[in-house]
Amino acid sequence: MPDDNAPKRPNIILILADDMGYSDLGCYGGEISTPNLDRLANEGIRFSQMYNTARCCPSRASLLTGLNPHQTGVGHMGNNIEGEPSYQGYLNNRCVTIAEVLRDAGYRTGISGKWHCGSDPERADEGHPQLQRGFEQMFWFEGGNGYFNHSRFFIDRIAVEASGTDYLTDMITDHAVRMVDDVQNDDRPFFLHVAYTSPHWPLQALEENIENYRGKYSDGWDATRTARHERLKASGVLDDKWEISPRDETVAAWEDATHKEWEGMRMAVYSAQVERMDQGIGKICDALKANDVERDTVVIFLSDNGGCAEFLCEDRDNMDESRVVPLTRDGREVRVGNSLDITPGGDDTYMSYDTQWANVSNTPFKRFKRWTHEGGIATPLIINWPAGISERGRAGKISHTPVQLMDLNALCIDLGGGEYPMEFRGHEITPHEGESFREVLEGNESWSKQRPLAWEHEGNQAIRVGGWKLVREHGKPWELYNLEQDRTELNNLAGGESDRVSELASLYAEWMQRAGAVDWPPGAGGSWQFPGLNINGTFQMRGHGHIIPRGFTRAAANARD
Repeated sequence: MPDDNAPKRPNIILILADDMGYSDLGCYGGEISTPNLDRLANEGIRFSQMYNTARCCPSRASLLTGLNPHQTGVGHMGNNIEGEPSYQGYLNNRCVTIAEVLRDAGYRTGISGKWHCGSDPERADEGHPQLQRGFEQMFWFEGGNGYFNHSRFFIDRIAVEASGTDYLTDMITDHAVRMVDDVQNDDRPFFLHVAYTSPHWPLQALEENIENYRGKYSDGWDATRTARHERLKASGVLDDKWEISPRDETVAAWEDATHKEWEGMRMAVYSAQVERMDQGIGKICDALKANDVERDTVVIFLSDNGGCAEFLCEDRDNMDESRVVPLTRDGREVRVGNSLDITPGGDDTYMSYDTQWANVSNTPFKRFKRWTHEGGIATPLIINWPAGISERGRAGKISHTPVQLMDLNALCIDLGGGEYPMEFRGHEITPHEGESFREVLEGNESWSKQRPLAWEHEGNQAIRVGGWKLVREHGKPWELYNLEQDRTELNNLAGGESDRVSELASLYAEWMQRAGAVDWPPGAGGSWQFPGLNINGTFQMRGHGHIIPRGFTRAAANARD
């Protein structure tokens, strides 16, 4: 007889945070209040070794398509590099999204939030490419320029000029809730992508959330990192033998830091942004319960990259204020920059939390967003599914299986009974790179990914095979780490393992060729220039813990030091 309690084809909600570090959530060692995500973790499964691709646009492209980002045309950001199809800056026609696959499999599909996979200029007259990417219901915008002072959004096919001062995180939540509520009018299962901008800079939050963290970080970044590391080990997410990485070399010890109260407020606002997102996720879960679909819905949560050490526009040699709305909704000037005379958090401010607090977010790892060391690519991953996990005795488990974004894509298609096509809308489709890890949800901890895990972003490169990881920063030698013994990448073994380095480097070269990644920077013999990169492609956008007065560039500030 059929099992009436067996999981049926589930609804799927895929939630993506923006620039949130590995240890910010309570269930990953953080002190930020995230009770809704903590509950999803306690009733579901946490993954300790889930990887993104180090940066927002590439991660979104990989997650949506199940390919390496270069294979989709989004090898970097939304910049089009003539003659380099891997870096055209928008999804090509040789890939399909989860929404396209699941829509063909009978799902209702929707997106609420940040798209950031670029626009095809040749199809501008047809509307935004999302209209051809499988999403039926849409509240979306291309990037994001703040939480209060919005420019415009799109609702389905219609551009809507923003009005009022609704907090962006709440707007994303509210539209997602409406899409869940539509289950009453549609018998199909649904796939919903909720793409928050939180907690990406600028530091802007609601006072009711900020108040919960005022004074909370008076002990500073060193003590906060240590406490997070201890909680991660105690919870079983991290192995006891993995030591915390040293404080980033560009950051002063907290005891030597000046302006401690102002520094603590920056992290307080960041935490408030995370808390508000968690509250929104709670509302989405309430909608599932109210519509009696909670049991048969898979809720997935992760972040697009590690914590961000960028220092806003001041990092660029030519200060870029194009993404800043210059006035608040009531006509006040928006003050741009990490200036001591500006209290963080208000709608008339535009600042970031910088290297020192990004180092906290990525506890216990080193490096940040953009790098392929663990701090740039490790993300928390929570998967909750009452019918498929908690009711089958898997609630609260921690999986240490290494997986990547394309594997999560494969999992969603697998759960939804979709079929990844060889051809779609008259175009040949690049073969899927992901491997569904549904067996892990079902209790098979021996499952492992068959292909190596590999990364490239702005010349930062890495490959992982089993427990071994080869990694290097752009323009620097390879480093080799045994992650089973040293997940925090403190003991570089490259000098004594030349044969292993050569073997992994050869595998990496094969991956680059298949994935379409090229030596950095691509195009024009290396003379093409991204914002934030100098003429030879050297990365210049790293935070260094300096406080730069408004109007100064990072280069000018460094020249003064």
